[in-house]
Amino acid sequence: MAIITISRGSYSKGKEVAEKVASRLGYQCISREVLLDASEHFHIPEMKLVRAIHDAPSILGRFSHGQQAFVAYFRCALVQYVKEDNVVYHGLAGHLLLKGIPNVLKVRVIADMDDRVRAEMKREKISEEAARSLLLKDDEERRKWTHALYGADPRDSSLYDLVVHVHRLTVDNAVEIISHAAQMAPFKTGKQVQKKMEDYGLACQLKAGLADSFDNVGVKSEYGNILVYARGNEHHVQRVRKKAREVAREMSGVNDLEVHAVQKLPLDVV
Repeated sequence: MAIITISRGSYSKGKEVAEKVASRLGYQCISREVLLDASEHFHIPEMKLVRAIHDAPSILGRFSHGQQAFVAYFRCALVQYVKEDNVVYHGLAGHLLLKGIPNVLKVRVIADMDDRVRAEMKREKISEEAARSLLLKDDEERRKWTHALYGADPRDSSLYDLVVHVHRLTVDNAVEIISHAAQMAPFKTGKQVQKKMEDYGLACQLKAGLADSFDNVGVKSEYGNILVYARGNEHHVQRVRKKAREVAREMSGVNDLEVHAVQKLPLDVV
C-alpha cells in the first residue's frame, strides 16, 4: 500500500519501469491522465499545460495567473488520484508536488547518455549528433522548469529515496528493487498517514480554488480545519477570506476555515 513517483528523462526507460512496477504490484499507473483532469476541471486547454511542461520556463509567464496557479491546478488533480493509494506516477515533478504526503516512495530512473542517444536515433531516424543535441536540450529544459518552480535540480539525488541506473541493471532488475522498497514500512499507508493525505487533499483543493485570483496565499489543513495564510494589506486579506469561504462551501470534509494575515508564508503550506 504505497504511492510511488518515478522521475525520468527522455529515453531512460522510466516509463517502462513505471508500467511494470504498477503491473507487478497491482497499482494504478498514471501520467497524462493528470493533465487531462487538470485541463477539464480548471478549464485550461490541455495543449497549454503540455507546452508548459515541455517548453522552457518562460512559457509559464503566459498563464493568466502565473506559475503558482499552474502548480496549484496540477497538484490538485494529482492528489485526487494518489488519495486512493496504490499508485505509480511517472511524470511532472511528482516527488516535489507531493512533498506533504509522508508515504511517497520517490524514485529517479537514469540511463547512460549513449543508450539514450541510440534509442532516440532509432525512433526518430536521425543522426547521432542530432539525437544527442535533442536529448541535451530536453534535459536542460526539464532542469530549468523544475528550478524555476521549486528552486531544485531534478538531478539532485537527495530529492529521492532511490536512484536506479538502468544499464548494468536491467528494467526487470529496477522493477524488482522498486517493488521491494515500496512494501517497506516507511511507505505503508496507516490510518494516520491516510488522514494526512485527506488533509493535504483539502488544502490543495482550496489552494487551487484561490489560485484564479490570488498569488501570495498558502493553505494547510489539520483534521478538516483549514488555515489560509495571506500576504498583503487588510483589504487584500478580506478579499481572500471571502473567496476562501466561497470555495470551501463547495467542498466536502471542511470543518472550519480561518484566514490569517502574515508577513511571510509558513513553510508547511501548499
